[in-house]
Amino acid sequence: MDVTIYHNPTCGTSRNTLELIQHAGIEPTVIEYLKTPPSREQLVRMIAEAGLTVRQAIREKGTPYGELGLANPDLTDNQLLDAMLATPILINRPFVVTPLGTRLARPSEVVLDILPADAFKGSFTKEDGEQVLDQEGKRIV
Repeated sequence: MDVTIYHNPTCGTSRNTLELIQHAGIEPTVIEYLKTPPSREQLVRMIAEAGLTVRQAIREKGTPYGELGLANPDLTDNQLLDAMLATPILINRPFVVTPLGTRLARPSEVVLDILPADAFKGSFTKEDGEQVLDQEGKRIV
């Protein structure tokens, strides 16, 4: 299965998402988006395919969101996209693209919605100790 993750290795959610993908036996294409940001077209497509608004795809925490005045409700989607592309840390992460769909994997287990359900063998526990899959590889709700 062709899977791409827009990854930040310093982010726990992004690391957990990558590990879940690998736990499914899939070696994804990993794009460290802070080093190699998506094109405007790619970013717009991922946001739309994930069913998000541009504002929902912006990361506020740990970014210059406030200093840049991005909370201003009068800003257009194009202005927000310009800011995200100029300062990629503003792109929320991780976005994951598979043939089954695109998701902003927050929380990380959202990625399970776009991976083959039968791919998981055994349990999976996130870095924080939360168990996501049981011993049979079934999602814990």
